[in-house]
Amino acid sequence: MMDNNRLNHSLAVAKKMVEIGKNYSLKYDELSDLYVLGFNHDIGYEYGNNSNHAHIGGKILKRNNYKYWKEIYYHGDINSEYTSLFLNILNEADMQIDKYGNDVGYIKRLEDIKKRYGENSTTYKNAKILVSKLRSEN
Repeated sequence: MMDNNRLNHSLAVAKKMVEIGKNYSLKYDELSDLYVLGFNHDIGYEYGNNSNHAHIGGKILKRNNYKYWKEIYYHGDINSEYTSLFLNILNEADMQIDKYGNDVGYIKRLEDIKKRYGENSTTYKNAKILVSKLRSEN
């Protein structure tokens, strides 16, 4: 469900994506696309849960001919062969914004995920792998 925390998270991810996008010298239209992408990246929570929200959201947006549906579909997926600059920026932003919309960085975001889902959860293990990948790419 898209509660106020999820909305705050999505808004903060959108803003963080624009901030990151400026480091790539993206054009105004691309930065505004990043904002829309970040704001909508968790739309699947309205119809799904933590394990399937990305795929649900991506499918909804694909049906609506949204240009960046794949970025939403594959965000957080450590096994995806699909890559794009916008997907990387989305993952980078998403893994630094906590569930309340605070920009906390990778370490505190991982601590938050571990606290909520447990150290042995797939969610936490995948988040650690994703952050490790993001750090090695940057």
